[in-house]
Amino acid sequence: MNNLKYISWNVNGLRACIKKGFLDSFKNLNADCFCLQETKLQPHQIELDIPGYYQYWNSAIKKGYSGTALFTKIKPISVSYGMNIEEHDQEGRLITAEFKNHFLVVCYTPNSQRQLARLEYRMKWENDFKNYLLKLTESKPVILCGDLNVAHKEIDLANPSSNHKNAGFTDDERKKFSTLLENGFTDTFRYLYPDKKDAYSWWSYFAKSRERNIGWRIDYFLVSDKLKNKIKDAKIHPEIQGSDHCPVELTFDC
Repeated sequence: MNNLKYISWNVNGLRACIKKGFLDSFKNLNADCFCLQETKLQPHQIELDIPGYYQYWNSAIKKGYSGTALFTKIKPISVSYGMNIEEHDQEGRLITAEFKNHFLVVCYTPNSQRQLARLEYRMKWENDFKNYLLKLTESKPVILCGDLNVAHKEIDLANPSSNHKNAGFTDDERKKFSTLLENGFTDTFRYLYPDKKDAYSWWSYFAKSRERNIGWRIDYFLVSDKLKNKIKDAKIHPEIQGSDHCPVELTFDC
């Protein structure tokens, strides 16, 4: 069997990330599918010449906000944007690509924000998104990747006690993640490395958090349980700069 390598990266503004070495990282990682979140642009605002890749973009209506993109060496059977719910599909948060043996879903989950101002909306989004994923799994297994804006367990962030009621580590958000796992999905990194500590994918720009590795693991590859035995490796790449997030990787049997 051939292995496929998928990369997911919240670039926190692609135009800014390009100035910080994005194209070199893209080339060096040499992924079959490269999935981006928080592109913060409209497609006409950038021209990326990346030979060998098909490009798909889903941008927010609001300029300079949110947005996802997919670069893939393998042409998908079909590509769709959003979850066909108007309330949720204004912010460019989802791209779904259908391949021969699976769906790939690129996701940028809404942040609950300070004072949890958007938590109520986030909960509705989570419910609708779970239903969307489960509908997909009725026809093919799903690989979900992206910035899911939640640290699932205490091991997934450096300071769990002081962040217990903050966006990304509330009981409500963590329960939604658990519910997704209970409904047939596997967290690929924890499947392979259940006890690995200090493995984070996002660091605040505050107080040299990245240099001190005071971070959160909020970027994921989840796969339908029936794909568990095809997982070859799951990696986090903290050595790659250019954003406050770093790329995460999944290698699997196709």
